[in-house]
Amino acid sequence: MGDQTSSASALSDVLNKAKPYLAIISLQFGYAGMYILSTICMKHGMSNFILATYRHVVATIVIAPFAFVLERKIRPKMTLPIFLRIVVLGFLEPVLDQNLYYLGMKFTTATYSSAFVNMLPAVTFIMAMIFRLEKINLKKIHSIAKVVGTAITVGGAMVMTLYKGPIIDFVKSGGATHHSTNTESADQHWVSGTIMLLGSIAGWSSFFILQSFTLKKYPAELSLTAWICFMGTVQDAGLSFIMVRDLSAWKIGFDSRLLAASYSVSPFSYQP
Repeated sequence: MGDQTSSASALSDVLNKAKPYLAIISLQFGYAGMYILSTICMKHGMSNFILATYRHVVATIVIAPFAFVLERKIRPKMTLPIFLRIVVLGFLEPVLDQNLYYLGMKFTTATYSSAFVNMLPAVTFIMAMIFRLEKINLKKIHSIAKVVGTAITVGGAMVMTLYKGPIIDFVKSGGATHHSTNTESADQHWVSGTIMLLGSIAGWSSFFILQSFTLKKYPAELSLTAWICFMGTVQDAGLSFIMVRDLSAWKIGFDSRLLAASYSVSPFSYQP
């Protein structure tokens, strides 16, 4: 009996230690589904601006009630400086990050875009050092690991970019210097898409940095997320009306568009 209790306790300890890793793996599956659904929607003609808007409409509707109920006693008062930070946060993540990401995905592929996001921790780490949120001591092993991991991540992203570029294609073609118009156009789109993905990651990293400062002044995570989603909805809707003049583009039914907007705010894939 004692052995069974000991075994159960050991198994419970292993499962508790494995929970963070299982959560990360589940998160990656969630992101993969979001990337694929978003690509399908945009290939069927849905505007990336409208997709981002709908996504945050759903996010606001889902998160706001929980924020209102669960944080009603701990929610601090809203002040003008905090509100202005929320406006900037709403622009950085919902508007800048997601629209650049969707545009980059259009010009590349869902697989490339999802893999490119792995640069996010490296960029965030560099920005955190700039703003003195991270300290590096090369005498400690964890600091060395962070630096090496950042270098490997950036190097991997560069290899991915060159893989679709003219250097590798030149080798594959046996040294031929002539490229068709279609190939040149595809390369240009790939480079443009990569630049947009870099811009997206820079916006997302900036969001994390500003969010960390804002949480110190407004320590109510759900309420802050709800406000960011709402401000992102307002700003993205305004941008969408400017970029997409056809009102019929806003039509949505029980199809992949609704699924993509709803799925994107699931616990596995919602970014903020």
